Amino acid sequence: MFLAICVVTCALAARPFPPQTAQQQTPKPAPTAKPAEEEEPPEEDEALKPQVYALNPLQAQRNITAGDFYFRSKKNFRAAQRRYTEATKWDPGNAEGFLKLAEADEKLKDRDGARAAYRKYLALAPEAKNADEIRKKLGNPKN
Repeated sequence: MFLAICVVTCALAARPFPPQTAQQQTPKPAPTAKPAEEEEPPEEDEALKPQVYALNPLQAQRNITAGDFYFRSKKNFRAAQRRYTEATKWDPGNAEGFLKLAEADEKLKDRDGARAAYRKYLALAPEAKNADEIRKKLGNPKN
């Protein structure tokens, strides 16, 4: 019985395939119109994805606290600057973050960055206790 099944299977496998019809033989034309913008596949490694910032005051405060540690304890002003910059991205309305970013920029001799951060600080907290002192640093005591 087994031998009969093998013979039938071999006979079916050895028979020729039917010829293809003309419709099946013609190759499909290549698409001429390419999409205007090819979609980029999603990033597989989560660490390589660009950071998306949304308003998150808690995350901003964590970055300010870490920045304070680097600024005061470690005297690592570059790391403090990065943390304060992160804090201002998480909460762009946090005046404290911009003030501390400006101070870190001053320590790093980044005058343009410090000016921009001080201006943003004054825009957010125009009546702060140290506003007059900062205005003097910027060179416009009345404004």
